[in-house]
Amino acid sequence: MIAINLMKSRHNIIQLKPTQVLALGFAGIIFIGTLILNLPIATVSRQSPGFINALFTATSAVCVTGLVVVDTGTYWSTLGQVVILILIQVGGLGIMTMATMVFLLLGKRITLRERLVIQEALNQFSIAGVVRLVRYILFLTFIVETSGALLLSFRFIPKYGMIRGLYYSIFHSISAFNNAGFDLIGGFKSFTPFKQDIWVNLVIMGLIILGGLGFTVIIDLIHHRNLNRVSLHSKLVLLLTFSLLILGFSTIFFLEFNNPDTLKPLPLIGKITASMFHSVTPRTAGFNTLPTEKLNTATQFFTMLFMFIGGSPGSTAGGIKTTTFGAIIITVWSIIRGRSDAVIFKKTIPSFIIYKSLSIIIIALVLISVITMILTITEKADFMSVIFEVFSAFGTVGLSLGLTPELSPAGKILIILTMFSGRVGPLTLALAFSVRRKKVTIKYPEEKILVG
Repeated sequence: MIAINLMKSRHNIIQLKPTQVLALGFAGIIFIGTLILNLPIATVSRQSPGFINALFTATSAVCVTGLVVVDTGTYWSTLGQVVILILIQVGGLGIMTMATMVFLLLGKRITLRERLVIQEALNQFSIAGVVRLVRYILFLTFIVETSGALLLSFRFIPKYGMIRGLYYSIFHSISAFNNAGFDLIGGFKSFTPFKQDIWVNLVIMGLIILGGLGFTVIIDLIHHRNLNRVSLHSKLVLLLTFSLLILGFSTIFFLEFNNPDTLKPLPLIGKITASMFHSVTPRTAGFNTLPTEKLNTATQFFTMLFMFIGGSPGSTAGGIKTTTFGAIIITVWSIIRGRSDAVIFKKTIPSFIIYKSLSIIIIALVLISVITMILTITEKADFMSVIFEVFSAFGTVGLSLGLTPELSPAGKILIILTMFSGRVGPLTLALAFSVRRKKVTIKYPEEKILVG
């Protein structure tokens, strides 16, 4: 409703920028979710969780993060869990995707201004075909989430019974595909009881990877069915995604192989499965089969790097995005090789993409640094727990070293702001609240400076 109301304001005197519509749309959905979750009927105990806890949970759900101050499976009533699930779906697909779905169902025409907002929301270069892309996204989401729920039901129905097992299957399929990390297992355990269940691990990993690839990449692959014919964006996303997955698996398997609290007690197949799962889930999903707080410090630091990178643009994932990271790496490699341009797959990446990528990374690092410094003052926790929490919140991951339930009210507010910034995007937020300026057409003379 918030997004619809914002769209109706196109005839008003005050015109919002697309970035402002997105930021306010997410904020509006979070506010509505907070009001519902703050009701006594949203909890098992029939007592209000308190506005801050409700706000934290709503923000975590809409921003598909998964950080929780109370256990989702045991604290919230069925109503509360369903509200969380709806917020996850809306947040994962995006405000404009859901608003467009409503417009299409009501038979309303999508105006040019609305198409511009959709373009911004889906990270597209033009408005051509954005409505058709939304239709594809909705269809793909339904197919993937339904298939995931069906596959998970083969394990959950025998374990939990028909009704509860089917409910768990649907909830975790939606949560995994949207890279949310919310679970109903109970006791803050996430999927640790299933760490040796290959079926559950493969299904959850598959949903997370599909959700993190980005809809444009999936649609590109479906249309062309040939890697040589897909766009440069799709090639780069696939290359970086699977390279990071292989790097993550190898590193975690090596670092945790002899850790008695994680991989050491498991058989070889269990070690491989758990390492694969933990290489996938920091890509903003937030589930875990290994106790995160028991990981070696080196593994925790490595996990933070993965959380910072996140998934791909136009996906349900967070982080700075794989292509942002890739653009900078390609630029560095090109400079090392003596090239003045960033070249990959015999294509040159435009300089404005490089500038945008660098801006995103710098803004993200500044935000993380500032929030971390403040949290070291407000929270009674060790530095690793604090910085891990901030990286997790910004990357909309949901992994934690146990700090989340212990956060002070000030700490919760800071993490809420970090989750919101990570989901909307640091550059999007900066552009949303920046002062409009006329486009500069003057080009000044160049002069070199010494660097390095």
